[in-house]
Formats: sequence, structure tokens, C-alpha cells
Amino acid sequence: MINLTVYSREGCHLCEEAIQLVQELSHEIDFTFTIVDIHCEDALVEKYGLMIPVVEYAGKELAYGKIKKDFLSKRIHDHVRIE
Repeated sequence: MINLTVYSREGCHLCEEAIQLVQELSHEIDFTFTIVDIHCEDALVEKYGLMIPVVEYAGKELAYGKIKKDFLSKRIHDHVRIE
């Protein structure tokens, strides 16, 4: 099973949009996802602070910032095919 991670933070409108988009895609593509607030860990704030939202799969960043549905869908399919 594919499990994506969405790095986010409270009060981030782009994060809210990305989470909604990922949720929509999860109905089209068989995957689950976990939302992680970057403020729970200093290392995450340092790594993703300026990039959020970030969608990651198996340690690879698939998309970040203003995320487009078609782009993320293609990135998910590309990575699933490789593995």
C-alpha cells in the first residue's frame, strides 16, 4: 500500500488546499496519507519551513508549494511504477 506524507502547519492556506487535493486523489488512486505538522519537530521546520506544503513518498519529495492535481497524480504514478 502506498502511504504519502503531507508536511503542513496550522494556518497555512496552501497546506489546506494540498490536503484537500491529496484527499481527492486518494479516492482516484489507491493510497493512504499522513499529515505531519512541521512544528512538532525542529528538524522538520528547518527542512520544510519555506517549502510547505510538501507531499512525500518513500523519502522522496513529490510536490511542494502550490501543488497541482495533475502534476501530483503523475508524480505518484511515476514513483509507483518505478518501485
